[in-house]
Amino acid sequence: MTHIAVIGAGQAGASLVAKLRSLGHDGEITLIGGEIAPPYQRPPLSKAYLLGDMAEERLYLRPLSWYEDNKITLKLGAPVEAISPAAKEIIVGGEVIRYDQMALTTGSVPRHLPEALGGTLGNVFSVRTLADVDAMEPQFREGARVLIVGGGYIGLEAAAVAAKKGLKVTLIEMAPRILQRVACEATSDYFRALHTAHGVDIRETTGLERLVGTGDVTGAILGDGSEIEADFVIIGMGILPDEVLAEEAGLDIENGIRCDAEGRTSDPSIWAAGDCASFPYKAGRLRLESVQNAIDMAECVAENMLGAGKVYDPKPWFWSDQYDVKLQISGLNTGYDRVVLRHGDKGAVSHWYYAGEALLAVDAMNDPRAYMVGKRLIEAGKTADPALVADASVDLKTLMRA
Repeated sequence: MTHIAVIGAGQAGASLVAKLRSLGHDGEITLIGGEIAPPYQRPPLSKAYLLGDMAEERLYLRPLSWYEDNKITLKLGAPVEAISPAAKEIIVGGEVIRYDQMALTTGSVPRHLPEALGGTLGNVFSVRTLADVDAMEPQFREGARVLIVGGGYIGLEAAAVAAKKGLKVTLIEMAPRILQRVACEATSDYFRALHTAHGVDIRETTGLERLVGTGDVTGAILGDGSEIEADFVIIGMGILPDEVLAEEAGLDIENGIRCDAEGRTSDPSIWAAGDCASFPYKAGRLRLESVQNAIDMAECVAENMLGAGKVYDPKPWFWSDQYDVKLQISGLNTGYDRVVLRHGDKGAVSHWYYAGEALLAVDAMNDPRAYMVGKRLIEAGKTADPALVADASVDLKTLMRA
């Protein structure tokens, strides 16, 4: 009977094994994870969970009993030491597990601050795992001083939680503006103003020279020569695909684990899905870091492991919660040459990205209607007249009929 092993017990791994069972696969399934906790949601870690508004059990994607009921062997706290594609073996905790097919859903790892810059001092944290957030949570006490390094969504979400809890927050970003890699200038301006209004000290075009302290961090010297005091530091410098096992096993690597359009790696018995996987997209290759991609690609790979021969066609969407603002993003803005601003009701605003006449993406701040209309247009391969988008008196529904 066919044994399918899945390495990586995050959103993608959990989605993949669930899909296999729902499709009727009756062979053995093993899901292997390096963390002690069962598969859980990551987005709430830097939001509701860190705020104390969500208990750990509510993070879990499914109760532990579900895996037993569905005859899925769940191996937790079990980092994989190596895989041998030739022998079709996985070595974990001294045990050898044989497989017929295997999927890598290893996700991503945070960029760490080098030791030479103070990255190994105490009270320097990343925001990636449940253990990371549990370790930093005691530092979130009113009046504490936190330095956040990196002005992407993770850094901004952590800043929002810290500010809401009454901490003194300084956020530095080496680029000329926060969110520069992922959003237009107007979206950066919106969130800069939002954080400034909540007392966050945002310093752009400001790098980190080094952290200082003996044992625990006590402050930082910034790239402009200034010094600040800090009780703790959060590093939010982005993430990298977790491709080490794949690379050591001799699989092809290209900004992640290189897959074909169905999610198959350079070894015909090994597949990949989620943050760790790069796949063909339009004229090039793409790697997406999102819950949506983790679920959709994993489910597509599950179908293909059972012979569906289905091409993965991503429909990217993302979100971020900061204070009382919900940002919803549809599409990918790569290659945009203009942005159209639309004002909605009660302070809602959306930014529509175009390349020529083609609609690429929408950033919607507290505007779910703009998000949904933009999402439907983009997924249908349609566009919207920029003049109509900019006119707040035009009902968004008419854009769907245009």
